[in-house]
Amino acid sequence: QVQLVESGGGLVQAGGSLRLSCAASGRTFSTYVMGWFRQAPGKEREFVAAITWSGGRTDYADSVKGRFTISGDNAKSTVYLQMNSLKPADTAVYYCAAGTVVARASSAYRYWGQGTQVTVSS
Repeated sequence: QVQLVESGGGLVQAGGSLRLSCAASGRTFSTYVMGWFRQAPGKEREFVAAITWSGGRTDYADSVKGRFTISGDNAKSTVYLQMNSLKPADTAVYYCAAGTVVARASSAYRYWGQGTQVTVSS
């Protein structure tokens, strides 16, 4: 089992920044990739970004490319999502996920955190 705990969400004005953290524990060696997803009210969960634990590969949704940066700290088993130039459209619950393949489909990720709310005001 792998446990994931997100933190860092909150309320920010448009144009501002937030950094989300996802601390992993348990059998983390069984995972290969960490991803961030988000879900806005009334919408489906959507892919945001992913990174391999080795850091050698990253992937971003077009909607966040150039504004968000995913990174990882293997020593701390923690993944980060730096979010800059935030827009009201970025408002959602953000989820951290762990899986074994780099993918944009949520079904590819086996372990999920509880989510953290990000609200961007206009």
